[in-house]
Amino acid sequence: MQTALSRRLVSIGAVHVDTIAHAGEHIRRETSTPARLSASPGGVATNLARAVNALGVPAHLVGTVGDDAAAVSLKEHLTREGVEHTFVPRPGCSTGQYLALHDPDGSLAAACVDDRVLSEAPPDIFDRAIADLRQVSDDGLHWFVDTNLPERTLARVIDRIGGGVISANAVSNAKAPRLRPFLCDLDCVSLNRGEAAALLEMPVHSPPEDLAAALRTAGLKQFILTAGSNDLYAVSEDSLDRISPPVANVVNVTGAGDALAAGFLAARLRDIDFFKSVRYGLAAAALTLKSTAAFAEGLSWDEVVKFAQMDKI
Repeated sequence: MQTALSRRLVSIGAVHVDTIAHAGEHIRRETSTPARLSASPGGVATNLARAVNALGVPAHLVGTVGDDAAAVSLKEHLTREGVEHTFVPRPGCSTGQYLALHDPDGSLAAACVDDRVLSEAPPDIFDRAIADLRQVSDDGLHWFVDTNLPERTLARVIDRIGGGVISANAVSNAKAPRLRPFLCDLDCVSLNRGEAAALLEMPVHSPPEDLAAALRTAGLKQFILTAGSNDLYAVSEDSLDRISPPVANVVNVTGAGDALAAGFLAARLRDIDFFKSVRYGLAAAALTLKSTAAFAEGLSWDEVVKFAQMDKI
């Protein structure tokens, strides 16, 4: 059996510069709102790679960037953190940007994204990167994709991975349907209630138990279905577990879902049982909710294990 050190996560998808605004009062329309602003690397695939790496499992991030100062800054930041990365440059393009506006309670009031560097890229943009990674070490790789990848690119990436273990994140209600043709190819998907409804073409207010049943019928082997602070549904083959998330002091909701997926994968790559891995994911998410950024500074495997044990998740 392989150890965590012999395994590695390859995360493919969005690479952004995140600008997060933490407002001192509710976000106002048509005028300015006093706030604290911070900038850091972002994007689902990026958040996940950084978190998994911090949790003690080597991660390699694959994405595309422009030929601008933002790309240089991202590379330098990830190198300092020890996150290996392959960025395919797109000359003449701007690196992806994400802007999130948070109300004082940490909830997301609004967000905007400019991801044209990826959404308008050719579908084969990551062919060489995937081939190079498979050539070096194919057996120990666990692949992750996010649906910031356009459907044609997603199809190409899954085809080039060639039957490896692949996890995915649905990202948003608008992008979740991109996973529909590939559900039987995926080992595990993390998604929330709205994303599941969009993926399944069901009413947005469908009960989570109905969504969970429909996801199983659609062909998903394993999935984690969240509903904010409500119970989470974890399904593996014919087994289902309903788990109550720990109570957290919410500072910022951005990145919590990515942290859940990262904690889960960091545990799975240590050969930890599926349902226990979900609990470690919840611990990572709770620690991230307390952070002002999408990536919780100081996040570590020891802290995740300690939190999970203290809160008896």
